[in-house]
Amino acid sequence: MKKLFILRHAKSSWDDPDLADFDRPLNDRGLNTAPFMGEVMAKRNFLPDIILSSPARRALQTALLVKEAGGMNAAVKYDERIYEASPQALRQAVLEIGDEFDSVLLVGHNPGVEGFTKFLTNKSEPMPTASLSVIELDIKAWNDLAQETGRLQTVIRPKDEMKNPETSNIART
Repeated sequence: MKKLFILRHAKSSWDDPDLADFDRPLNDRGLNTAPFMGEVMAKRNFLPDIILSSPARRALQTALLVKEAGGMNAAVKYDERIYEASPQALRQAVLEIGDEFDSVLLVGHNPGVEGFTKFLTNKSEPMPTASLSVIELDIKAWNDLAQETGRLQTVIRPKDEMKNPETSNIART
């Protein structure tokens, strides 16, 4: 059994119209929400063995802030295929993870993260910025990852979690 955590990057800034999309940093809200989600992951013992992130600045910042705030020992690896990725491209990136890792945090972008969650679980879930889907996979090796091999355990959306961390409106299946 493997576990995949799919995290959409935190809120990014549109303040500088001259910046390329790839180079946009997190805004103040994103700089607060990313560490908050790292704390939420640690509190729920959602600790990945490895973190696979888009190299876009906002995703990179999100991955590092989540890791630090969550006290995660996982290495962070960047994969250019995750930027503007389709669900199939995200699948390909995950297929290449070593089987010594039982859990992976994938930090990416929409619409890819929503599409990948649906591809794996057949469940459509909105993924606003900094949202996390937790998927239990009925596979022994990452190379076995295929359509509908996962079960959506939960989706954590920052706004819901911040309103009431004990009884937040978290999707459960």
